[in-house]
Amino acid sequence: MAATLSPLTERSVDIVRHVLLIGFILLVSWTARVVLDLWLRAHLKRFRIDTDDNLLARKHVTQMRILLRVADTAIIVVALGAVMMTFEGIRQYGVSLLASAGAAGIVVGLALQPVLKNLFAGIQLAITQPIRIDDAVIVEGEWGNVEEITSTYVVVRIWDLRRLIVPLSYFIEKPFQNWTREEANLLGVVMIYLDYRAPVEAIRREVERIVRGSRLWDGNTVAVQVTDFREQVMELRVLASARNAGDAFTLRCIVREAIVAWLQENHPEALPHLRIVDAQSETGRPTQRRTSHEHSQSPA
Repeated sequence: MAATLSPLTERSVDIVRHVLLIGFILLVSWTARVVLDLWLRAHLKRFRIDTDDNLLARKHVTQMRILLRVADTAIIVVALGAVMMTFEGIRQYGVSLLASAGAAGIVVGLALQPVLKNLFAGIQLAITQPIRIDDAVIVEGEWGNVEEITSTYVVVRIWDLRRLIVPLSYFIEKPFQNWTREEANLLGVVMIYLDYRAPVEAIRREVERIVRGSRLWDGNTVAVQVTDFREQVMELRVLASARNAGDAFTLRCIVREAIVAWLQENHPEALPHLRIVDAQSETGRPTQRRTSHEHSQSPA
């Protein structure tokens, strides 16, 4: 209305109206983005990921954040396309380019292949959810938690606070370990290698005492089993469950430290020994000599 009533030339009025049209397109796009962001915040207020049982919350947070980033990309593309279509020359060029197809279209398609690949990978991740925010994963041999999922890459916070940047398509095309895919609870495993004289039943009682006395144990599983015999040692496996991956790791360390200290104090004969058989003694009978060299091999 102001442009029509203003004492401007027809050319000036057309320019003002064109600028206003572009501004209106950008305003609608910005409004759509703000509405999506407000809806996302309101929806995620019902879910908290700072709790022990946060599987449902992580599922919704991951899905909404990925879809929001995909929507951002779609809004930007549509807005730019709408703005370009307001220019007569660009619109005609776009129509002729689409009509001709040919090598130009192939070059553009190849140039956009990585972007489109990650875009569709993001949509697939949001639907299938092989990973979620705060999932405990092992990627490229590194253990960490999924910290952020963008429209093109995933940030994995490694246990030593380094960040591993991985393309979205990696989680679609390559195998990886997800320790919290269905639930946050985990079984911590401690492997101990001991002499055959080790008192298994006494070790079992001591492990149960250590685990039950820790606040990191979730109250579900604690077990000690002899899982293998080797030439010089036997293998014991300790299982202890925890509420999440961090607690499971710490609980495993506590069990290792406590059980080796208990063995050193109460059953030093249970630690690994190296046995050497001497040549025949003067009586003609073979004798066995045990050395006191204890391996530095600690429970794995």
